[in-house]
Amino acid sequence: MTSPEANGPKLSPTYPPKSPVPRKQPTESPRPQPARESGTRLPGLPRPRMRIRNRQTAALTFRADEWAPGKAARQALAVVRGWGCPGLDEQDMETAVKLLVAAAVQDGGRRVSVHLADQEEKILVVALSHRPGTAPEGEVFATLQVLATVDSCGDDLADDGRRLWALLDAAPRSGRTP
Repeated sequence: MTSPEANGPKLSPTYPPKSPVPRKQPTESPRPQPARESGTRLPGLPRPRMRIRNRQTAALTFRADEWAPGKAARQALAVVRGWGCPGLDEQDMETAVKLLVAAAVQDGGRRVSVHLADQEEKILVVALSHRPGTAPEGEVFATLQVLATVDSCGDDLADDGRRLWALLDAAPRSGRTP
């Protein structure tokens, strides 16, 4: 038989047993997400985002400098070629993009965005200047309306800058009316 003293004296604990590690609190609470309602805009709420369905779209961004119109025209044409629009007049498309982007660059912002969309054999080209203010004078729209495939064009002012747009016909030549 072994005595309790052989294994050493029996000591009572002098400190409490280890307690579990406390859980870490998040560094910041989750941010509230604003409620999104479509159709109505109340003062002070952010502008609702546009929803695009059942069509091809592309967004391109460029630094607003003297080379932006040429770069934008080449990239926009490459995107639209990928969409397979057999009736699109590429010369008109290139000219329209160059004119819209050049006008947006003249607004004096640091960047220019080009947005493209297609629907029902039409191509929409929108250039956004990202510089709020008044629209500079120019003959952009008179030049655009001379192009054969431009159905309509225009501009409007928004909180995020001036939007210039043109709608081009991409239907095959036989389907166009003179």
